[in-house]
Amino acid sequence: MSVMNVKSDAEIRRVAVLGCGTIGASWAAWFLSRGLDVVVSDPAPGATESLRRTIAEAWPVVMALGGKSDANPNGWHFEVDPVAAVTGADFVQENAPERYDVKQKLLPLVDAVLPQKVVIASSSSGLLVSRLSEGCRFPDRCLIGHPFNPPHLIPLVEVVGGTKASREAIQRAMAFYRAIGKHPIEIHKEIPGHVSNRLQAALWREAIYLVEKGVASVGDIDAAVSEGPGLRWALMGPHMTFHLGGGSGGMPHFLQHLLPAVEGWWADLGTPTMTDDLQRQLVAGVEKEAAGRSIAQLEQWRDNLLEQIIVLREHVASERGASLAEQHENLARRGA
Repeated sequence: MSVMNVKSDAEIRRVAVLGCGTIGASWAAWFLSRGLDVVVSDPAPGATESLRRTIAEAWPVVMALGGKSDANPNGWHFEVDPVAAVTGADFVQENAPERYDVKQKLLPLVDAVLPQKVVIASSSSGLLVSRLSEGCRFPDRCLIGHPFNPPHLIPLVEVVGGTKASREAIQRAMAFYRAIGKHPIEIHKEIPGHVSNRLQAALWREAIYLVEKGVASVGDIDAAVSEGPGLRWALMGPHMTFHLGGGSGGMPHFLQHLLPAVEGWWADLGTPTMTDDLQRQLVAGVEKEAAGRSIAQLEQWRDNLLEQIIVLREHVASERGASLAEQHENLARRGA
């Protein structure tokens, strides 16, 4: 494995965004709001119009989440040719369709013209980077930089180096994402779907199974998450949640007294059979739950609330040096 010289994140000034669909355009908005030079490439007809519209819609949010005062939403330029787009780039965020055959053609093209020190990060939501980098001169600089949708709003980025990426490339990507206000986590072992999507898939599988067995309606199963544990999950993950579930004894107490019950639930979890009838139930269920609201309206409602949650979390994080009583007082003052 070759050695990559790690540039400081301050030296990453120009980012190439390859593919400007939903994910790529959202990434472009975030990069621009952080004062970066952004070059975008996408072969799709009408790509520039769609990109301009997405950035305009996302701009109030990205600026509210700490965007630079002098950031320019129109400070990007477009190149149809991905090779031209990456010329002079310090970092590449690839967002091509989620298919090995597409990405395995694109990555070697740009890898062939980039200096070895430039990281190529794929936004792939579940593919293996060791396969994506096949055919590249420098597979050690290729990795997964998977954002959670929408990237201009959700902080999480999963970084996966796989079997070929160097420590230098991983560290540089982690430092870069942190520097632009993201929360990167390193996935130490390649696995389809990485971590966040596997966790989502596990919960959804059981949710569908409960529909299949007639335990509750689609809407009520969604409410069982959004009106209950989902509120806690906006603050902490499952391990910390159950650490608190153990009371003053924490996780040791939880495992000692509640683990047998949880193991019984695990043994009873199901795997649904996705018949045509079950799929129709799911479609009818979410349509009823949406109550006539369009996808665009639901996205706007979701994003507005997510923005408020993220801003509140950042305020609390900035006050961690204060006493617990002071933090509660500050939250109450803001009406939390």
